[in-house]
Amino acid sequence: MKKQDLLSLVGNMQQLAYVRSVEYRDGRTSNLKAFDVKNGELSLRILTDKCLDIGELSYKGLNINFLSKPGLIGRNHYDTNGQEALRSIMGGFLFTCGLENICAPCTVKGKDYPMHGRIRTTPAEHVSASAGWNSDDYCISISGEMREAELFGENLVLRRTIQTKFGEKSILIRDEIENQSFRPEPMLLLYHFNIGYPLLAPGTKIVLPSKKVTPRDPASEPHTGRWNVMDEPKPNEPEHVFIHDLKTDKFGNTYAAVINEDIEMGVLLEFNQKYLPYFMEWKSTASGDYALGLEPSNSSVYGRPFHEQENTVHMLAPFEKECIEHRITILNGQDDINRINN
Repeated sequence: MKKQDLLSLVGNMQQLAYVRSVEYRDGRTSNLKAFDVKNGELSLRILTDKCLDIGELSYKGLNINFLSKPGLIGRNHYDTNGQEALRSIMGGFLFTCGLENICAPCTVKGKDYPMHGRIRTTPAEHVSASAGWNSDDYCISISGEMREAELFGENLVLRRTIQTKFGEKSILIRDEIENQSFRPEPMLLLYHFNIGYPLLAPGTKIVLPSKKVTPRDPASEPHTGRWNVMDEPKPNEPEHVFIHDLKTDKFGNTYAAVINEDIEMGVLLEFNQKYLPYFMEWKSTASGDYALGLEPSNSSVYGRPFHEQENTVHMLAPFEKECIEHRITILNGQDDINRINN
């Protein structure tokens, strides 16, 4: 619908679409800053104090993301050290892992690296948000930067922009990562996209253009044949992780999708493997921890110790930049689903 036609029907576009700065006041969320975004039937919550990650995502009121048992947590003493990180991993639709470590906590050359790294709890600076017309498109945009730095150590900057347009069912995430130090720096990066109930339910399908599937560990191996479907929740079931070698087009573009045929809804993630050559699937069917993670990464699930041993740590040269994009699209109805299944 054209701008003039749409404005003839509404008094204020915030009736249909907006971005609003909010701050939580209750419990462990206290003082957590965020942006509340409404784009028609698409709603999301972007966490200003947590790397501009997407804490919540829903469509037509139906929840899409996983939220772990600790729930949303603000900038307080629940942080990243060692196994304590399990008490601050909120899930959400996206949390960003890195930039010095992406997986289990480890110690390398006498230096400690917390689980999934520090960037996921880093608050954004130079934050801006806008909503307005670009010709006949009503566009919403949030941007900011996160810095991971240490005296005499690394100085890595992640600049993130999240955009959506009214009338569309998609979100574009654009990241630029720059090494602002005067030496080459390791830069490990994993995007942890998390799907939860009710989109995720027994029978929900995972669709990947997978050429090869490798279980991460012995606990995952017996379940390799079921990587593409969610099972019933089971008390105390261990997590299963699968490493996928994905097909791409000639430009390196690929995708991952989660589809619930019963409710004719799903979510599609599109990205390029130029800077994200690894892809992991995290599947948890444990009762109370029922979740699925789609994880494009520039490093292996075995983490920093593996890459240090193999001398394959991903490095950025001084003042080198990498630009990475993800597009998330809601699948609504059988026509959308058929385009993925076919």
